[in-house]
Amino acid sequence: MADADTASAAPAAALAAWDLLGGRPGTVYAMHIGYAARAAQKGRTPEAPGYFLKTATSLAAPAPVEGETDPATVVELPAGAEILGFEGEIALVIGRGGRRISPEDAWGHVAAVTAANDLGAFDFRWADKGANVRSKGGDGFTPIGPALLPAAQIDPADIEIRTWKDGELVQADSTSTLLFSLPEIVADLSQLITLAEGDVILTGTPAGASTFLPGERVEVEVSAGELSTGRLVTTAVRGTEPVIGVSAQPKATAEQWADASGRPLSDFTEPEAPVLTPELRERLGRVALATLSSVLRKKGLDNVSIDGLRSTQPGTTMIGTARTLRYVPNREDLFRSHGGGYNAQKRLFDSLREGDVLVMDARQQDRSGTLGDILALRARHLGAAGIVTDGGVRDLDEVTEIGIPTFHAGGHPAVLGRLHVPWGIDETIACGGTAVQPGDIIVGGGDGVLVIPPALVEEVVAEAEVQEEQEAFIARMVDEGHPVDGLFPMNREWKARFEAERSGAGTSGSAGASS
Repeated sequence: MADADTASAAPAAALAAWDLLGGRPGTVYAMHIGYAARAAQKGRTPEAPGYFLKTATSLAAPAPVEGETDPATVVELPAGAEILGFEGEIALVIGRGGRRISPEDAWGHVAAVTAANDLGAFDFRWADKGANVRSKGGDGFTPIGPALLPAAQIDPADIEIRTWKDGELVQADSTSTLLFSLPEIVADLSQLITLAEGDVILTGTPAGASTFLPGERVEVEVSAGELSTGRLVTTAVRGTEPVIGVSAQPKATAEQWADASGRPLSDFTEPEAPVLTPELRERLGRVALATLSSVLRKKGLDNVSIDGLRSTQPGTTMIGTARTLRYVPNREDLFRSHGGGYNAQKRLFDSLREGDVLVMDARQQDRSGTLGDILALRARHLGAAGIVTDGGVRDLDEVTEIGIPTFHAGGHPAVLGRLHVPWGIDETIACGGTAVQPGDIIVGGGDGVLVIPPALVEEVVAEAEVQEEQEAFIARMVDEGHPVDGLFPMNREWKARFEAERSGAGTSGSAGASS
């Protein structure tokens, strides 16, 4: 469809919203986080319901659009903007106003339930300080409909929502998993604000909200038993009129792309030049773990070994860059909000990159698994260099067979939730008695696992190479019959001979330095 044709449908969609609401649209209240899975995806669970406001002119309902089989709402992505986010939501339409409504009476104040799409031009969020006025309050940025379902015929705890992008199901949840029930949301808003007939409450989006572009199609449907709103269709068109110079200009930052799409920030940032280059990785692999430990100790770093672990791949050296995951002790309410769905553990495994070593802080508790075969397969597929956990491993035989080096405290059949809630991603953690930060260099082998600060790794490797040359020289001298006194460690004369031989000025014979 042509951009001009699409844009001409926007006023019709706005008028349709007025008709849908009986000509009485009021304030639009929108929840920040409503569903448990969304809280887990965001990595934060609200202590109480939180909201922002959207303009009445943001409301739109489906209207005939040239080139579309079904009525649709059309949103304009402002000129110069790139990030158009969609969030399928259940909307409540207030039928009877009131203040300080009790949760027991709240559902009686709701006239209807419908589908909504909480749209946002995330390029403008930088200027709103969290208020979302420009980013989410634009004309047509709250499509609703196409049908209103009578609230009196609906159980508020049993309403389902689904969202499709270009025919693919991307969101699916129900009000049974809300952090705060629909009656509680209505009652909460009314404690300090008088709700009015025609007000619309958006009750939060499930996990899976993302972005779309002109030419793509988003559909949202809300159902309760045999009742259905039908599919709320939204398409987009690019704007042609830039905002005036005094206005906040669109900024498509990596942070806003990540927030709108639900993808990791690393997907939208230029990767820094790796500290652990292929050449440095190869050099690390040629020196012994014990030598690295010795050099680190000379530098005053005694507490850099992750202790008490065994490897699924004895004889294999693991070298990589640390990514970190922190578990907290299981607490039932926290596991309900953070342990299920697309939790921190799963998000981190999905974001692993080639050469990463995932290091997990399980508080040295080995009485449950901290990963199993499926996650080990995911790590191997993404090219991770290894996994380190000071907790247990489920499916230990299968994880061993998968082949990715995994250092662990033992096998255990119990699931994660027996002891742990996945919590923090890429923060400083404790693992096996030592501190690990994202970006640390992790080296594992038969002697255990070492943590090398990235700022020191080249210096450590260079010194380790020299030390191993020295040890090889000492071993050769001992094998030739020289006593160890003065040779191990080397005194001044032996050091001079070693340096001369290194530089090619000496010979490898047995004569020369005294012992």
